[in-house]
Amino acid sequence: MSDLQEEGKNAINSPMSPALADVHPEDTQLEENEERTMIDPTSKEDPKFKELVKVLLDWINDVLVEERIIVKQLEEDLYDGQVLQKLLEKLAGCKLNVAEVTQSEIGQKQKLQTVLEAVHDLLRPRGWALRWSVDSIHGKNLVAILHLLVSLAMHFRAPIRLPEHVTVQVVVVRKREGLLHSSHISEELTTTTEMMMGRFERDAFDTLFDHAPDKLSVVKKSLITFVNKHLNKLNLEVTELETQFADGVYLVLLMGLLEDYFVPLHNFYLTPESFDQKVHNVSFAFELMLDGGLKKPKARPEDVVNLDLKSTLRVLYNLFTKYKNVE
Repeated sequence: MSDLQEEGKNAINSPMSPALADVHPEDTQLEENEERTMIDPTSKEDPKFKELVKVLLDWINDVLVEERIIVKQLEEDLYDGQVLQKLLEKLAGCKLNVAEVTQSEIGQKQKLQTVLEAVHDLLRPRGWALRWSVDSIHGKNLVAILHLLVSLAMHFRAPIRLPEHVTVQVVVVRKREGLLHSSHISEELTTTTEMMMGRFERDAFDTLFDHAPDKLSVVKKSLITFVNKHLNKLNLEVTELETQFADGVYLVLLMGLLEDYFVPLHNFYLTPESFDQKVHNVSFAFELMLDGGLKKPKARPEDVVNLDLKSTLRVLYNLFTKYKNVE
């Protein structure tokens, strides 16, 4: 941290610091005391940063597929409020009172203002810090746009897996007495999945993954033995917990075996192909668990489908604790 502060101090004290070498000429045309921020080019090449941008792009395009909107670049396609309006309307199931198409900067900012106020109304009860503004979004500030999208994905529990601990270096450029001064700050875009998706309190599986990975194989082996004892009755066998339960089929069949009933085939997809069909299957299995007197699983169906081992283990361990003595 002290190195970072020292670097910032040096940057401010040396008007033409090296950090400005990669700054686009347009970004240096500042008024006196005006400040602009941009992501350091090296951070943009970070694989986790690239993954975050791709996951969010794919999510937006999935949500807006019926609108025939294709977003290719976040800062260029979202800054005027048009796509953000459609995204929020689709996610929240509401209709915003804004002009459909606005070409002028004033009109675009007015639309953005309305959209962001609606976002703030949704997020305010959660007490989250709102790290964007009309000016930063309209100014194509990618960090602000990413903060906004991550918050929306968290609030609406998007069926996506955001990469954890994505941090970028941001160059802050300010014009003072006719000279450009720059400094670097570190900006955290994502934390852990548990924190971002509003998980419950930590449990034994968090401890197991964090502090006793050697015992993980023992737990997996016990659960594989348990599920195979029942699935073998249908001539089915599990060798990989994280992948073979991801489409929900084995979960549904396992519930039928444990509760001793036949699950009608029209209630689930026996050979699911799409992500939504797999989520349907896992959600249906969760309903069967509730019917069987189990508590609602901590995991989300989307996490199981996304091959999240911790979530799958939580679901199976729930079954194990209740049904371990069932023959």
